[in-house]
Amino acid sequence: MNFVPGLFLLAATVALAAPPEAIQRATLDERVVVTVPVSTNRVSTISFPGPIAAIDAAGVTADGKTPGQFQLAHTKGSSFLSVRALARKAATNLNIRWNKRTYVFELVESDAPVLALNLEDRVATDAVQPAPLVTPTRLLALLDKAKAFPLLKKQQPEAVAGAEARTFGDKPQVTDFNDYEIRIEEVFRFNPEDTLVFHVTLRNKYAEEIRYLPESFCVRVGNRLYHQSISDAPGVLPPNASSTVYFAITGTPDGGRNELSLKNDFNVLMSRLPYSPTVSTATATTPPPPPSPSPRTGMTPESEAFARQALRRAIAELQQMGGRSALSPSNSPGAKQTPANP
Repeated sequence: MNFVPGLFLLAATVALAAPPEAIQRATLDERVVVTVPVSTNRVSTISFPGPIAAIDAAGVTADGKTPGQFQLAHTKGSSFLSVRALARKAATNLNIRWNKRTYVFELVESDAPVLALNLEDRVATDAVQPAPLVTPTRLLALLDKAKAFPLLKKQQPEAVAGAEARTFGDKPQVTDFNDYEIRIEEVFRFNPEDTLVFHVTLRNKYAEEIRYLPESFCVRVGNRLYHQSISDAPGVLPPNASSTVYFAITGTPDGGRNELSLKNDFNVLMSRLPYSPTVSTATATTPPPPPSPSPRTGMTPESEAFARQALRRAIAELQQMGGRSALSPSNSPGAKQTPANP
């Protein structure tokens, strides 16, 4: 395939005038599907750290004459490609082979396209940009910003400058666990802290109270798991009720930046505590404790035998002391009595 010069010129012109959110940077991860919004009247360019080895796609044309939903331009040996949509509501996947790994991109037609997606190698990114050190106080502040995000954006936009938000509205991402479910309402990204804050709703569909560990929230993106850095959760879900929870994830488990896009599909998990009956139920159903081993003395047979032995020794010692006192020389029957001096 040959790159179309006109398309490249158009991409460069639009990128300079585009808002910041139209130009994105991400870390390569072969375990995550990256969604790329593409427009019919704009060009989106995906750039890799090095030359692309191969490209596979369905419903994609290189010259625009062959029927397809997307048009793709790529020069063999180059490290970037450009695409645009040819039809409304078009969608397809793009598999790109680079550095002996396959990376999957989901192309979807959109009125808000990503004009430039700059990809970085994970090894290089981790070496240059380690995860930021975020204090608990700072994490609490991010939770508060997420809770008041609409108000802050309207009245104090500088307080949330650089932050991104995704609201799911009528189409929330739901993880169902039969008797309860976790529904994602909103996700916020604070890029300087490399932190995502999740606003979720827990719904108990069971007639019994559900308890869980407030510090156990985690997010699955593809095959990778990200554990929480802080949470605001009660730990108790009442019967047939809903509860609002905020929690955050920061960086990656191995200490690097996660660079997670809000366009990912997220699954929220938590650790549920085993069911334990209430005190009243236990009192009504649990049999009374068995009687003590020795009801008359309140002692076990071993302690009772030991007490008896100690009592026998004490009696024997008293008897010996009494015998010596009664048979002393002054009181023996054969002893002579010395008369007292007149």
